Amino acid sequence: MAKILLVEDDQFIGSLLTNRLIKEGHEVELAKDGIAAAKKLFEEKYRPDLVLLDVILPGKTGFEILEEMREDGDLKSTKVVITSNLGQELDVERGKQLGAEYVVKARTSLDDIINKVKELI
Repeated sequence: MAKILLVEDDQFIGSLLTNRLIKEGHEVELAKDGIAAAKKLFEEKYRPDLVLLDVILPGKTGFEILEEMREDGDLKSTKVVITSNLGQELDVERGKQLGAEYVVKARTSLDDIINKVKELI
């Protein structure tokens, strides 16, 4: 069982992923915007095994959160999978440079996302 922080502002996708990850036996915390994710990680010191991170979020972008994680000693090596509809090569490259896997939601099934999680933990 892994601790997973799911950062997703789309209620439907967030619910689908949360339910599926719990069914797979994981502990899931859901943050519905960038501010809530930053609070959980940096103020509450939540230490997940994996972060599923959307990019386009209210308050703070996924890239901003990821950059802050990479500067934080405790979170620097935390596994991150960016789950975004931004599929531009520039965005994918930026995510990879920050040490994250990158999944384009529009081109990826729920099963594929779950398999990516299994692969990383």
